[in-house]
Formats: sequence, structure tokens, C-alpha cells
Amino acid sequence: MKRVSTIFLQVVIALLGLGVLAALLWEPQVEGRNVNATQFEIYFKDPFLAYIYLAFVPFFVGLYQVFKVLGYARRDEIFSQGSVRALRIIKYCGFATAIFIIGAVAYIFIFIRGTDDIAGGVAMGLFIIFVSTVIAMAAAVFERILQNAVEIKSENDLTI
Repeated sequence: MKRVSTIFLQVVIALLGLGVLAALLWEPQVEGRNVNATQFEIYFKDPFLAYIYLAFVPFFVGLYQVFKVLGYARRDEIFSQGSVRALRIIKYCGFATAIFIIGAVAYIFIFIRGTDDIAGGVAMGLFIIFVSTVIAMAAAVFERILQNAVEIKSENDLTI
């Protein structure tokens, strides 16, 4: 890939990560039940919020790995074991994020259902589960293709 294209994509990935982090920090303060709560009550008395923050750790690890894959592409090292390893980590992070969000949706169904309107939270959770699974499956396909290409490249390098 061209150097400018990969740098642009890396900037987009960094801005995406900053945007998601900002949303994670800002949203609890405007949520309906936390409007009049103090910062301590918002962040330290809500175990569900702590669980959501934990659930987004694999998301940010996956973003970092995408950043690394783009760096490999910029340096023309895309056909390397490092990029295969990064794609494998992206795959695991996608599945881990989906599993965490499945747990959050299950919590909403079990403990919140009937006491509050859960449609918005469940819809967002299902969307995140879908996107995370699609990303994990795409990373798995790219990992397999890239692994085969790396193996072919290493066989050709040995015979020359």
C-alpha cells in the first residue's frame, strides 16, 4: 500500500479509538439514572459500568493490532509472521468482545427487564455483537489467506 494511505488509515483508527473512549467516559454522565449523581456514584457504585469498561479492553487491543497491521503494510512487510499473529489477535479480540457483550445483554435481560426500558441497550448490544463477530470472521479469513501466502513465500525463499 502507499505510505499516505496507510498513515491516513492509522489516523482514522486512532481517532476511532479516541472517539469510543470519549463516548465510554461521557455516556454514563448523561444516562437517565445518573443525571443527578456525583462522579463517585457514577463510576464506583455501578458494577455494570465496570463490566462494560472491562468488555472494551479487547476492543482497544484489537484496534492496536489493526494499527500494527497497517504499519506492516506501510513497510511492505505484510507477508510476515507478525502480521499473521496480529490478525490472529484481532480474531480473538473480536470474539472476546462479542462474548463480553453477550454477558452484558444477558445481565440486562435478567436483572433490568421489567424495571426499565431495555430495548435501546439490547439493540446496541446486538449491534456490537454482530459487528464484533463479522470482524472476527473477516480476520480469521485474512489470517488463513495470509498464513498460506507467508508459507508459500518462505518455501520460495528457501529454494532460491
